Amino acid sequence: MTPFDDMNRMFDRMSRNFGRMDWGDLDGMRRSGIDVDVAEYDDEIAVMADLPGFDKGDIDLTVRDGVLSICAEREISSDAGDEAGAYLRRERRAESMSRTITLPAEVSEDDASATYANGVLTVTLPKVHADDEADEAHRIDVN
Repeated sequence: MTPFDDMNRMFDRMSRNFGRMDWGDLDGMRRSGIDVDVAEYDDEIAVMADLPGFDKGDIDLTVRDGVLSICAEREISSDAGDEAGAYLRRERRAESMSRTITLPAEVSEDDASATYANGVLTVTLPKVHADDEADEAHRIDVN
C-alpha cells in the first residue's frame, strides 16, 4: 500500500459525502427537509412546498418581517397496525420539519392565504402597498 492509496481513499470518502453536505442559508432559504419553489410576480409572491403525508392540521405557517416560516409536525400512533408483533422495525413514529424563507419583497401579511392539496402546500403572499404595515407575526390558515 502506498501513500497514494491512502489519499485516493480519502478523496473517495470526500466525494461520497460532498452531496450530503448542508450548504446553510442559500439565498435566504435554509435547507431542512422541505423542498420549496418561490416565484415572484408583479403583485404577489407564491411559495410551493412539498409536504407529502401531512394533514392540513399538521402544518403551521407564520409570516413576519419578510420571513415565512413553515412548520409541519405529525405523530403516528404507536398501537396502529401492530398485530401481535407484526412489525420487525418501527422508525416512522413522529416527524417534524421546518423551513424559513426570506421573502424577496415586502408582503401584506394580513392578506396571505394558503392551500394544501396532494402533499403540496401553496402559499400566496400579496405584495405590500405603501400604506400597509404590521408589527406582529400573522398566522396563515391552511385551506
